[in-house]
Amino acid sequence: MIFGVRAVIEALQADKEIDKILVKRDIQSDLSKELFAALKGRIIPVQRVPVEKLNRITRKNHQGVVAFVSAVTYQHIDDIVPCLFDEGKNPVLLMLDGITDVRNFGAIARTCECAGVDAIVIPTKNSVSVNADAMKTSAGALHTLPVCREQNLTETIKFLKESGFKVVAATEKGDYDYTKGAYTDPICIIMGAEDTGVPYEHLALCDEWIKIPMRGTIESLNVSVAAGILIYEVMRQRGF
Repeated sequence: MIFGVRAVIEALQADKEIDKILVKRDIQSDLSKELFAALKGRIIPVQRVPVEKLNRITRKNHQGVVAFVSAVTYQHIDDIVPCLFDEGKNPVLLMLDGITDVRNFGAIARTCECAGVDAIVIPTKNSVSVNADAMKTSAGALHTLPVCREQNLTETIKFLKESGFKVVAATEKGDYDYTKGAYTDPICIIMGAEDTGVPYEHLALCDEWIKIPMRGTIESLNVSVAAGILIYEVMRQRGF
């Protein structure tokens, strides 16, 4: 954690990997203008919050700004994909669309690393990030598994399709049982939030919608469990 306007500006200038920045809601100063100028063009979530929230985080002189340094260096999908193909891989990606529970994120990352998934994709806003809880739950997987943080998942999905990926959404609206799908080509599976699922604007771009059949009275699985089921079906079809 970094606090103080000047300290955060210096961290940005030093290209520190910043996870997110909390800014006092009514902040107004020449130095804060310098901060926002330094943020221009950077894909870093900035949240305006009441000063009371900042005071709960630290009792030090935060000057209305607190930044959280990421535990990893985020990647970008347009850098990762060409490298995977250059290495001769048949890539498997997992996109987490709107998932906010860091423990689920960590558990999913652990499964991905064990199964050989090539990268996880998350959005910049309204999403989990790689923090200490996620690191702990992942049992270290997030130290080695690439995480791509993208500003616009719509454009990311389009890029993946143009790059030769089949994009498959896991949804209760799925057209058929997940075991009926074919996952031997380059693939990206999209998992949505447990309460809202994959947003329709992203579903509309997907090549296929698949579902995990439910026989009990509860309508859905925990997202980390569902992700594990789908990931290992991909690997089973590939002779894992």
